[in-house]
Amino acid sequence: MSNQTEEIKKKLPLSCEIKNEKLNDQGNIKTSFDWTKYEAHLNNDIQKERKKFEEIYTKTLPDVQELEIYQGIVTYVSDKTVIVDIGFKAEGAIPISEFRENFNIQIGRKIEVMVVKIDYKGQCILSYQKAKMLRNWQRINEAYEKSEVILGYVAARTKGGLIVEIFDIECFLPGSHINVKPVRDYDTYVGKTMEVKVVKINQKTKNVVVSHKVLIERDIEEQRKEMISKLDKGQVLEGKIKNILPYGAFVDLGGVDALLHITDMSWPHINHPTEVVQLEQELKFVVLGVDKEKNRVQLGLKQLQPHPWNSLDKNLKIGSKVKGKVSVLADYGAFVEIIPGVEALLHISEMSWSTDLSSPQDFVQIGDELEAVILTIDRQERKMSLSVKQLTSDPWINIQEKYTIGSQHTGIVKKFTNFGVFLELEKGISGIIYTNDLSWVKKIKHPSEFCNINDKLEVVVLALDTQARRLNLGHKQLTENPWEKYEKIYYVGSIHNGIISNLFDKGASIKFTEDQKIEAFSPLRFLEKKDGTFLKKGEKNNFKIIEFNKETKKIVASHTSVFRDKDHKQKKEPRARNRKFEISTLGDIEGLAKLKEQIEREKNK
Repeated sequence: MSNQTEEIKKKLPLSCEIKNEKLNDQGNIKTSFDWTKYEAHLNNDIQKERKKFEEIYTKTLPDVQELEIYQGIVTYVSDKTVIVDIGFKAEGAIPISEFRENFNIQIGRKIEVMVVKIDYKGQCILSYQKAKMLRNWQRINEAYEKSEVILGYVAARTKGGLIVEIFDIECFLPGSHINVKPVRDYDTYVGKTMEVKVVKINQKTKNVVVSHKVLIERDIEEQRKEMISKLDKGQVLEGKIKNILPYGAFVDLGGVDALLHITDMSWPHINHPTEVVQLEQELKFVVLGVDKEKNRVQLGLKQLQPHPWNSLDKNLKIGSKVKGKVSVLADYGAFVEIIPGVEALLHISEMSWSTDLSSPQDFVQIGDELEAVILTIDRQERKMSLSVKQLTSDPWINIQEKYTIGSQHTGIVKKFTNFGVFLELEKGISGIIYTNDLSWVKKIKHPSEFCNINDKLEVVVLALDTQARRLNLGHKQLTENPWEKYEKIYYVGSIHNGIISNLFDKGASIKFTEDQKIEAFSPLRFLEKKDGTFLKKGEKNNFKIIEFNKETKKIVASHTSVFRDKDHKQKKEPRARNRKFEISTLGDIEGLAKLKEQIEREKNK
């Protein structure tokens, strides 16, 4: 290739190739090119230049997203639309109806708008009201998160509360959150502004609940803390009874609620606070305690009065006898009021010499008047204990001389237990009759089946333990054990006439005609009669004893065995006669054989 051709090739794109070359008439080199590739190269360069300019143009435009808020400038205002420039490719239009409030729309004014949609041509659909609502909603959420106080306008009343406008958003103010005190007339608040606090937001339904009461409570709490910080134990203050409960009353000390416990109302025992105080009653109280961390104040009323122990007879000492009234019952004893405001403990162990008291109610009741002896007295600690049993001598001393084993006595039924009966023989001496010592014959599940409270019972002493103060008694031991006699009458195999006294799922109880006191048991299968039916309640018939146990006092009888045993015996008798016949026949045959041998021996001789 010539030098001229090389120079031309350097000026052309690489993609263009020289097809051929030759000399013309003037002696110059003539070449031909691939014009198709040359045009494609030119188009490629144009596309690159265009993309380059597009990137430069795009960078000059803001990154606009749908449903986002942007600041724009009003560029044109007409009767129907407002044109706003947000710095995008094209300006956006907003209907004039969105500016319904008194808003001064002027060209060049800056406003916040929301990009509702961007179409394929780059046109923006904007909204002023949606941007305003979203911004207001964000402000309400921010106020809720920061717990800010907001000024709202009460627009109207509604069922159960008020409608309060905050940042052009309607919020609900419940009636219970208007004030700390119940509000009856909601209309007095309509048209006024009110400080509120957002207490609840429902993000799904866009509902907002506000409260004015929490602000009042906050102010009250601050005042309360300030007042409590100035209170101290022992101060005497005036207050009003605000509320009464079974355990005490709440007192209003002028912005601070304090508790007056029922035990601090009166030195004498009371059952309910209304015996001392009434609602709205103004009294003087003494501060008993202040908890500044928990903002609690405890008051006392009785502490302003002289203590009753100061007026107690100074001559009273250990061993002195006093009279009083039972005021309180406890598990361990009773409190007896000696004089109003002075109570002494009567322990359950000091009520009676008897050891069968399971609770104080067995000995005394509230309101009972009694006499007792002072066991201990401490005037400094203001404590006293009493004893009633010490008024009489201990009846358990030398008790073995009167209640010897085997001796008979009469007692009064005082109490039932699951295992027996407590019987009072005399004041201070009680004994127990266990259930199995009540009757020889009757099966007793509970003592109430045998006797009643305050019944008199004849008993015999079975055992005596003076150290444990325990006396075991028996009632059935007053008579002979009938089971000794029954053993000879109701032996196994004997047949007796009886009546079905009771029916159960598993059998029946049978009372025999000759002795109605004793009962036998018959299993259900032994109640079958000869005709295949079963005996019914109240039906009489013969029964055969199939089991007798004197120790466990158990008799088992059977009606079915009466006729079945007879049939079985009758079947056996013919077999016995046949067996005898066979034996006698064999004997005869053996005798004949011997006689035959003897005759043959005589013949041979």
